[in-house]
Amino acid sequence: MQKKEKSFGIQMLSVQPDNKPKGCAGCNRKIKDRYLLKALDKYWHEDCLKCACCDCRLGEVGSTLYTKANLILCRRDYLRLFGVTGNCAACSKLIPAFEMVMRAKDNVYHLDCFACQLCNQRFCVGDKFFLKNNMILCQTDYEEGLMKEGYAPQVR
Repeated sequence: MQKKEKSFGIQMLSVQPDNKPKGCAGCNRKIKDRYLLKALDKYWHEDCLKCACCDCRLGEVGSTLYTKANLILCRRDYLRLFGVTGNCAACSKLIPAFEMVMRAKDNVYHLDCFACQLCNQRFCVGDKFFLKNNMILCQTDYEEGLMKEGYAPQVR
């Protein structure tokens, strides 16, 4: 049976809650620093709470860490190792789990592939696009297609 993945919050504390030095879950030494991290119901030196893959300091890269298979991971490495990937609806190539994507209904696209599939015009934030027969179209190509089919779009 495979363990489920979990994400946990990271808290940075400036003063230890009961003013008695805590033991670090990473190195087992007392934490005498002014700041410490609390994650997974344990206390950590800022330098000891690191991603098992890339060794980044998790308190610096965000407020979330992920655990799976007894590993503590940053978001990027968690997605790289365990994330669900899919294929781009435009180019059919694999989309890495950590990559930013655009979505239109059930379709997922690389950012570079999110363009009109007839004229290749890339869309900017706020641009209108249309999904017809599972193709992304700009407004011009969509309206031209409607004209060829014998009916014009209604302008409101």
